[in-house]
Amino acid sequence: MRVLLIEDYRPLQESLTKGLREAGFAVDTTGDGQEGLWYATSNDYDVIILDLMLPGMDGLSLLGKLRAKGRQNHVLILTAKDTLEDRVKGLNLGADDYLVKPFAFEELLARVRALVRRSYRSKNPRIKVQDMLIDLTTQRVWRDQEEIHLTPREYGLLEYLAIRAGQTVSRTEVWEHLYEFDSSASSNVVDVYIGYLRRKIERQGGPPLIRTVRGRGYIFGAQS
Repeated sequence: MRVLLIEDYRPLQESLTKGLREAGFAVDTTGDGQEGLWYATSNDYDVIILDLMLPGMDGLSLLGKLRAKGRQNHVLILTAKDTLEDRVKGLNLGADDYLVKPFAFEELLARVRALVRRSYRSKNPRIKVQDMLIDLTTQRVWRDQEEIHLTPREYGLLEYLAIRAGQTVSRTEVWEHLYEFDSSASSNVVDVYIGYLRRKIERQGGPPLIRTVRGRGYIFGAQS
């Protein structure tokens, strides 16, 4: 899934970016509020991680402008000030969650994953489609109780398709959720990874789990 991190303290920005990418997220980063608003309104993010104290534009102002533009991205606010007034103000402006510095990365990761599930109306950390089970927390995959080992990119693609099981997902949507803003990859790479994924998860003689909808994209889930 794709995350926007708006945090101006460089050591924290770098450590969070590294950790989120290792956890399988595509991450765009900035330390400036004005630039952060531009990123947030120019791209489709599953979660925005937003610091409150930013140059250019503070986090609460950014959040207010984001909601005024009708953007519904889930927003996790990072703050060094654990005051009731700040929490209430942020929540009233449309924040979805709060995390007070300092925090453990594992907690931030759990909160981000919970917000991603909420984005797709999936509260269960496990997705079951036909005989396939996907654990979103551990990022492990089984089919008919046999574990399937995927690369981080393959897993990210499978997770995005599975969380939208039964819906047609375009190549552009997949590309925008799996690659960062400055990525040199083209949307054609999606077809390549679909091929890799099919070779690992499909069963010979069985109905396909990933179906191509000509001119539109892909649907995950075998036909009934």
